[in-house]
Amino acid sequence: MTDIYLVDDHAMMRDGLRAVLEGAGHQVVGESDHPTTALSDLTRLDPAVMLLDLHLNQRSGLELLELLQRRKLSTRTIMLTMSSQPRHVAEAMRLGALGYVLKGSPSREVLAAVEAVATGRQYLGDSVAELAVSALVNDAAPGGIDTLSVREQQVIQFVVRGFTSAAIGEQLHLSPKTVESYRSRLMAKLGVSDVPALVRLAIREGLISVEEQ
Repeated sequence: MTDIYLVDDHAMMRDGLRAVLEGAGHQVVGESDHPTTALSDLTRLDPAVMLLDLHLNQRSGLELLELLQRRKLSTRTIMLTMSSQPRHVAEAMRLGALGYVLKGSPSREVLAAVEAVATGRQYLGDSVAELAVSALVNDAAPGGIDTLSVREQQVIQFVVRGFTSAAIGEQLHLSPKTVESYRSRLMAKLGVSDVPALVRLAIREGLISVEEQ
């Protein structure tokens, strides 16, 4: 039996995962839809494995991975996400995730990932392994999304959805001036001069969907 924590912004997804995992003899010790709440719970509960979605409303699962690294928590992470972007696979593994499974995979693949990661082994499904290789072979060109820090990626998620600097600051606990600095820096890195161009780039890179506009 493995103690597992779930982080996903869809309650129905968490309910389904709980049923599958507990049906296989594992124990789900907690769940959340927000990185800050999850970090507090992980520190207190110290589960063996966390199943983590990449996109959490306007937040990123990568933010939580980075915090886990900083605090040196022992919980091992499996990314369970819709994103098949090679750069997301590469970044998640760089930040310490041991597993990466695409949503829509058979339940047996999720269970196999839990079994492997709980013992400290890496788990990538066949399709994900190909994505990881693609990310290594096709390194991002200068000026790509991969050049952004995790914090800059958080900011861009809000900017392209129309949030003001003040509203972004409230969400990320930053001053509006600091948000403006991040915004200017990330736009310079990406080589765009206005928000519409930034939105087009975000859609192209898979940060947001066309339906969100």
